[in-house]
Amino acid sequence: MGILDSLKKAFMGEQKSQHDHHDPLAHQPQVDPEQSYIAGLEADRALKDRYFRQDPHSPIQNRPNFAGLDYYPPDRAFRYLLPLQPAENPETLQLQTNTGDEQTYYRIGTIEFEVEGQPARLAVYESAEHGGLFLPFRDATSGRETYGAGRYLEPHDLGDGNLLVDFNLSYNPFCAYSDDYSCPLPPFENTVRFPIRAGEKAFRK
Repeated sequence: MGILDSLKKAFMGEQKSQHDHHDPLAHQPQVDPEQSYIAGLEADRALKDRYFRQDPHSPIQNRPNFAGLDYYPPDRAFRYLLPLQPAENPETLQLQTNTGDEQTYYRIGTIEFEVEGQPARLAVYESAEHGGLFLPFRDATSGRETYGAGRYLEPHDLGDGNLLVDFNLSYNPFCAYSDDYSCPLPPFENTVRFPIRAGEKAFRK
């Protein structure tokens, strides 16, 4: 489960079923997939801002003055359907955290993609404690336009050997907002030399 899914359940609750006896397809307007994608992404971002501003478990320490997170504009060019190249011998790794601790992950494989013709290869991990796919990375925006320690992404396993990797959903770890958190740092192999201008930008404290 991704962070946005968790926030939706924690903050909004499960959506109650609607009892509509009308034909749901009757008089249905045509939906532009591009506009629908952008609207959904912006709605999720607004939900996260609301959670950070109002919830007592928010990592934001100065919630009354929180003005919202900064993002790059949505761009579907950063949304990829990629085959996972499984590791022949999945490794168990100890990822260093910003506080000097270690967290255990499994390196399950790699993905390859291009950004404006520039090739990249990133490793995909799985948390030994929580499960779920985990893709931490740094790029040329890190420390300039985005959080210096890197950003996180949670690929979606489609179950057919492919992953949906959407960099528009990349986000900052909680240690970007507060020193009270310990967050794993992206390994050196997950550093790309060019910018990935998608997802969350650096937090303005």
